[in-house]
Amino acid sequence: MRIGLVGSGDVAQSLAKGFIGMDHEVMIGTRDPGKKDLEKLKTKLGKHFTVGTTTEAANFGEIVFLAVAWHAGEDVIAQIRPQLAGKIVIDVTNPLIFNDGEPPQLAVGHTISGGEIVQQSLPDSHVVKALNIINHQNMIQPKYKSGVPTMFVCGNNKSAINHTGELLHEMGWEDIVDLGGIEKSRLLEPLCLLWVEYGIAKNTWSHAFSVLAK
Repeated sequence: MRIGLVGSGDVAQSLAKGFIGMDHEVMIGTRDPGKKDLEKLKTKLGKHFTVGTTTEAANFGEIVFLAVAWHAGEDVIAQIRPQLAGKIVIDVTNPLIFNDGEPPQLAVGHTISGGEIVQQSLPDSHVVKALNIINHQNMIQPKYKSGVPTMFVCGNNKSAINHTGELLHEMGWEDIVDLGGIEKSRLLEPLCLLWVEYGIAKNTWSHAFSVLAK
């Protein structure tokens, strides 16, 4: 499968490494394709990994991941909207505001979510919110000694949810829970803040959520 990763930070680079290891073809799309860390990544990952612009990656991918900082999202989405028509877009972003020395806060919350804003901005695409509640290093093959982690997903198109679930299974996720429409992002994005607060309290950043049934 051809996978486009719009964004070039830690999340996109970790996903790229994982997907190349799963024998997919991957392109990272960025506003600065000449970045030194991406040149090193190209050398490491080989011929099935390429770097291009955001529009090139959006055009390349059969499935496209949106993995950009929230403050850059509006401009990036405007650039890539035509290339994403009819495609599944997996939104791993969180609408976070960062202030020096303080935990992040949500930019939007009760009446609308980041996932809904992304879907409204991409009306011809099938947006699925997923992977926004886990460290980028544990998105692929999330193995935990104490239990099986849960990944929640939501989106308006059932076929897109199913295809995303198949890819998540391939990535190593066993417990995948479909919460419903994209408006359920209003639950998942605050869950990211809980993940952060737990990390601060326990001084760990490798944790995950799990739902236990008796």
